[in-house]
Amino acid sequence: MIEVKEYVDETGKSPYAMWHDRLNAWAATKVSTALYRLEQGNFSNTKGIGGGIFEYKIDFGPGYRIYFGKDGERSVIILGGGTKRRQQQDINAAKAYWQDY
Repeated sequence: MIEVKEYVDETGKSPYAMWHDRLNAWAATKVSTALYRLEQGNFSNTKGIGGGIFEYKIDFGPGYRIYFGKDGERSVIILGGGTKRRQQQDINAAKAYWQDY
């Protein structure tokens, strides 16, 4: 079992939670299912994108993505989420969050 935690910035806010809270119910369900799969150790829809960051691709809607880093073998830190449209901005933000973490 993998421990999945959210990155929280110095102000106490989670970039992932702020993104997730704006999703509609269908998208939120798909994203929550993806996180459950990560908890189970299923990294089949992930790829490394550099700087220790991984992208979990969800084939639904506008192409949702979840960005995370691995803290050891049993801990995943969720850094944020987004869509294909804003992919590069989301990756840049995730890299900054990971460095801060």
